Amino acid sequence: MTRNLRHAKFAHHQKIFTVSGTEHRMKKNPVKAALKDGKPQIGTWLSFGNLMATRLMARVGFPWLTVDMEHSPIDWSEAGALFGAIADAGCVPLARVPCGDHDHIKRVLDAGAFGIVVPMVDTVEQARDAIAAAKYPPTGTRSLGGTLHALNFDATPGDYLKRANDEILVVLQTESPTGVDNAEEIYSLPGVDAIFVGPVDLTARMRDDAGTDPSPDELEAMLQRVLATGKKVGAPVGLHVQTVDAARQRAAEGWQFIALGSELKMMVTQAQDFVRALDLKSQRQDLARY
Repeated sequence: MTRNLRHAKFAHHQKIFTVSGTEHRMKKNPVKAALKDGKPQIGTWLSFGNLMATRLMARVGFPWLTVDMEHSPIDWSEAGALFGAIADAGCVPLARVPCGDHDHIKRVLDAGAFGIVVPMVDTVEQARDAIAAAKYPPTGTRSLGGTLHALNFDATPGDYLKRANDEILVVLQTESPTGVDNAEEIYSLPGVDAIFVGPVDLTARMRDDAGTDPSPDELEAMLQRVLATGKKVGAPVGLHVQTVDAARQRAAEGWQFIALGSELKMMVTQAQDFVRALDLKSQRQDLARY
């Protein structure tokens, strides 16, 4: 392959910028762009925090992978390594933060995540705070620092600081009836790139005073309220599913940001299938739900 041809192929996949006569490049966020164009983006969750597993998952073909820092024992150093491995493979690294405060959002973005998934967003105020933490001034309140973010975007620090606000993906989670009640106002906020429903938490927070779960029909009605609100205000919405059939069904309904299980769930499910096929004694069936 000639030098000019290699350069042409590279330039095709990168956005080239010229600053003071010098060419600089910065990756675009293809998941953010696809969601804006109305295209579904199906990825998965990472729960292990294992670098080798992450490098493999980043090459499977999912457009995005979310490192789950809310419910998994993944520390900051591990997360930074995972974001880099995902980005270097050409996949989009996202982080579900433990909560939507400034410190957590700042740290995952400075460690190289291309976006955030913020759990338990019930109010407009919570949503505004999370969006602001992901944006540099004057749009938001994110402080300036770090180096891994620019590396993962193949950018100079200067270019990253200028263009990060346009490329960082902000996903807010709706996980309660209160969040659904406030959905239209939350989803209409500038800077909301997508909404994500956690059906497990939503189910738990729909329980009545006796602790009884909502019926499947009641849960589905709540999910359809989210979908309808997203369509009304033009905000892409998504949710967590556990099967390929469910992912296809939800995409056909208009859900866009769809998570299919996790690498943990995939491993355990496949192993249990092997055990059943070989008529081996299963130690425990309920090992991984998502």
